[in-house]
Amino acid sequence: MSLTGAIVFFVILWWLCFFTVLPIGVRGQFEDGSTVDGTEEAAPVDPMIGKKALWATYGAVALTALLLVITHIIDFQALMTGG
Repeated sequence: MSLTGAIVFFVILWWLCFFTVLPIGVRGQFEDGSTVDGTEEAAPVDPMIGKKALWATYGAVALTALLLVITHIIDFQALMTGG
């Protein structure tokens, strides 16, 4: 796999991991009873975006490394051409 392909794959996996971990541990304002006037009751009190971005980075690095190992072990181009 080329460097460009690995970077593209990493970015796609990062966003996938980020959207996967985004709802984890979120408490709405209505659950805390701390609703601020002018905001939605379901708005998160503390979304922990930095922590979730870090989790997404760890996940994307692990999955990208797994892909690189798999593509190094299995020669997909040879499989497709029959050689």
